Amino acid sequence: GRSASSHGISLYRGWSFDTDTAITPKICITGSTSASLHQILPWLYYHKVIGVSHFILFVEGDAAKPAVTSVLESIRGVKIIHRTKELKEQQDRSRIWNETWLSGFFYKPCNYELFVKQSLNMEMAIVMAREAGMDWIIHLDTDELIHPAGAREYSLRRLLLDVPDNVDMVIFPNYESSVERDDIKDPFTEVSMFKKNYDHLPKDTYFGLYKEATRGNPNYFLTYGNGKSAARVQEHMRPNGAHRWHNYMKTPNEIKLEEAAILHYTYTKFSDLTSRRDRCGCKPTKEDVKRCFI
Repeated sequence: GRSASSHGISLYRGWSFDTDTAITPKICITGSTSASLHQILPWLYYHKVIGVSHFILFVEGDAAKPAVTSVLESIRGVKIIHRTKELKEQQDRSRIWNETWLSGFFYKPCNYELFVKQSLNMEMAIVMAREAGMDWIIHLDTDELIHPAGAREYSLRRLLLDVPDNVDMVIFPNYESSVERDDIKDPFTEVSMFKKNYDHLPKDTYFGLYKEATRGNPNYFLTYGNGKSAARVQEHMRPNGAHRWHNYMKTPNEIKLEEAAILHYTYTKFSDLTSRRDRCGCKPTKEDVKRCFI
């Protein structure tokens, strides 16, 4: 009641989107989240507006609370999957456990465990997306927004509609947020500055200003730098980690977009770090930081 309206959640009641079954392509986002409703709703709304019709969300923590899931499940096109004992038993029989490409992440804590869990969830989402008649599937976290720059209109649907038929996978390079304040409450509206991916930078700019950009960090980004991808839903698909898709029968034909990107709102609040620390039992030592953060 009171807390919902104070977060502006009442603004999202009675959403009306064109759900004509003739609209193509049909795009599905899948993700694993423990975020609050205050974070998930604007994320959902934004992606609905740019053309995503289906969401398959694997929920834990705050996202799995009845007050949150009841709102999410009332939104057309949103499917919620709880991490139940039955789900875990089903995933324990997954063929992914026999895959050598993922074995280096098995039986390790925190971020490694999350990476395996995401891959298992993605495998299930592929089946669900095929059954729902989806054309494209994208794995996305709730601190990321797709930025469909370069399309004839600001639309992910328009962007993917223009992709040649022989392309199986589209790579979106990621940009990482540059946070200028320590009191961010709503990252999607308050964070406005991003470090561009090196794929979208002139090489002389990237290498010429590398020291200034990294500010002593050996990595260009604080987190990942290999982008995310959208894949055509087809037979024999499998996840290839949380950022890519693959196919058991062929090597996917992929293209990398020159303008469109993933906007990654990385650690925009101090609680983003402390929640990871608390979830993984991290101590303030270099060894534990390496254990808890890939």
